[in-house]
Amino acid sequence: MALALQDAQDIVAGCHGDPFSVLGLHEADGKLVVRAFVPGAQSIDAIDPKTGRTIVRLAPVPGAAGLFEGVAGRRRKRFAYHLSVTRDGHQWSADDPYRFGPVMGEWDEYLIGEGTHRQLWHVLGAHVLKHEGVEGTHFAVWAPNAARVSIVGDFNTWDGRRHLLRRRGHTGVWETFVPAVGEGDVYKFEVLDSHRHLLPQKADPVGFGSEHPPRTGSVVRNLSGHEWTDNAWMTKRAALQRFDQPMSIYEVHLGSWRRVPEDGNRPLSYLEHAEQLVSYAKDMGFTHIELMPISEFPFDGSWGYQPVGLFAPTIRHGTPAEFRAFIEAAHKADIGVILDWVPGHFPEDAHGLAKFDGTALYEHADPKEGFHPDWNTMVFNYGRAEVSNYLIANALYWLQEHHVDGLRVDAVASMLYRDYSRKDGEWVPNKDGGRENLEAIAFLQNMNTTTYGEVDGIMTIAEESTAFPDVSAPTDAGGLGFGFKWNMGWMNDTLSYMAEDPVHRKYHHSKMTFGLHYAFSENFILPLSHDEVVHGKGSMIDKMPGQGADKFANLRAYYGFMWGHPGKKLLFMGCEFAQGAEWNHDSSLDWHLLDIDEHSGVQRLVRDLNTLYRDHPALYEQDAKPEGFEWIEENNGDESVLAWVRRGGDGASPMLVVCNFTPVERSERRIGVPEHGRWVERLNTNSEFYGGDGRGNMGGVDSDQVAASGRAQSIKITLPPLTTLFFELECD
Repeated sequence: MALALQDAQDIVAGCHGDPFSVLGLHEADGKLVVRAFVPGAQSIDAIDPKTGRTIVRLAPVPGAAGLFEGVAGRRRKRFAYHLSVTRDGHQWSADDPYRFGPVMGEWDEYLIGEGTHRQLWHVLGAHVLKHEGVEGTHFAVWAPNAARVSIVGDFNTWDGRRHLLRRRGHTGVWETFVPAVGEGDVYKFEVLDSHRHLLPQKADPVGFGSEHPPRTGSVVRNLSGHEWTDNAWMTKRAALQRFDQPMSIYEVHLGSWRRVPEDGNRPLSYLEHAEQLVSYAKDMGFTHIELMPISEFPFDGSWGYQPVGLFAPTIRHGTPAEFRAFIEAAHKADIGVILDWVPGHFPEDAHGLAKFDGTALYEHADPKEGFHPDWNTMVFNYGRAEVSNYLIANALYWLQEHHVDGLRVDAVASMLYRDYSRKDGEWVPNKDGGRENLEAIAFLQNMNTTTYGEVDGIMTIAEESTAFPDVSAPTDAGGLGFGFKWNMGWMNDTLSYMAEDPVHRKYHHSKMTFGLHYAFSENFILPLSHDEVVHGKGSMIDKMPGQGADKFANLRAYYGFMWGHPGKKLLFMGCEFAQGAEWNHDSSLDWHLLDIDEHSGVQRLVRDLNTLYRDHPALYEQDAKPEGFEWIEENNGDESVLAWVRRGGDGASPMLVVCNFTPVERSERRIGVPEHGRWVERLNTNSEFYGGDGRGNMGGVDSDQVAASGRAQSIKITLPPLTTLFFELECD
């Protein structure tokens, strides 16, 4: 039997680069030979899996402890067998993982090598299946520069010499099938780099499950067989997520939305969120729930923005099946689910993607390109086809496998610019000498083109904080191809204005109007996100000037301004009831504040704003078109009064919005109107129902042929202090 001594020694040492050429069933000198490696074994037989009879008794290979081999007599055809092992007085039988052929096909290899495998998760990762008639799990991982890759877990006592993977051609992919491993088993990859140095054990880059932190192992999860029950939503989703539809998003951190104090203050599970969060969002009138990142992450303090398991819903709240149940519950309630998605960077954790095979595989090798100074994280190498493919496949995975309705892409600005947060000399110009990251731009365009092309009715949203042009323009017109963009400039300007004492606001009036100069250049979402209520910024109510009732009046007027302004809406959890404290990811929202009238009043206002918004096309149909907006009073800084009209499509009644950002009542105030008729007061943020003092316009006013605000007709209204009013033209 021609087994080279070096091969035997490498198998025992666990550093053989092609173990399937040695172990398992082979032909040698015209005979069939069985070889097996079981450290500590005293004897091994190859037995018939049906009868249990011995086919061949294996003998120890001299100088190679744990390695056995035997000749299968006169047999001429390959045969199935089990290994019967005796060790320390115990005997057991099991399938030999080295007797199985490959699982991956040539077409998968080709697409992976080309960097165009859009369903990469169907091939890489851990998949429970039946292979050659045997139940087990197929493992595959990309590690092109590794000398050896093995799978380790309790099933092999975490011995990296036991289950070595087979290298698949020039793709850099390694694979193996491990019999009897299945749902719930914990595993990692053990990698030797090109110099045969042992690396820290790695979690699966395409793993569908993880252990509870701080443990870092991947967990086998079977995604197949789920029968979705949300067909009614999926059928109408495309119509509900168009640019001309209402969109009011409730941004949520699942770990701190609500906790269970009687059970160790634990966060809610996916199933509990499916009941409590979904019903709450439905009652509040939100159209979407946006989840801060739920891809598995090691550090709670990152809020999920430093993910390690990009394909694994965090186990903090349950399994992938339970996450799917949450999605289905939302869809049953006609609520879409958006995920915060983080393709911009990843942490340096030893079990993660960093130096995965001993080289800068997912990241750039040069820290001027591959290290992010703001977050001490690694930057993806978007110019590498396999990395771009990995990320785009990940986007498709969430949209296709979990029926997610949209992806909000985090930190897009950090991806677009090579000099983002870098000093001179700390960044590498692009091929043209510029600061734009051309590879990241191409990646984002490809991601958007692919996701919109592959999955009907979804949307992508960019958190982009600069003036980069055409973020939400189609890629064939030179844009990035996002569906929507967060309007960070609007948020910064208007919050800065609201923080001013009302007596000084007249000097900052342009901060409330400047956003209309560019409001129709993108498909904007107006965000009041988690970023505005952390890191010493205080809560929304804290940002408002004055004391007591004035603070709440300011906040109510501001929310009215926001809901009347062009752009879809996003509000972070707790802001809807004027959470008093700054957000803390380690504790629940202060739900007890709803026992206080001022806080419950703000909650009722947000609910009614959402209802008004959804029920009146003038407030959403032409969000991104200048035809949907008309200034009535733009330049009245002395009174800090703003007035405008919103218009929908044909047949929609116009809506007049009037804001007073001073504590002075403007009684019998004339406001010009574009059309004659009765203007019905649809919402008044000063209503007693919301915590105000109830001053208003007794349900509505009729216009007069009296010129005001540059119009031939006007209405005479009571404009209460620190108030926003909505008036709808009554149709005949």
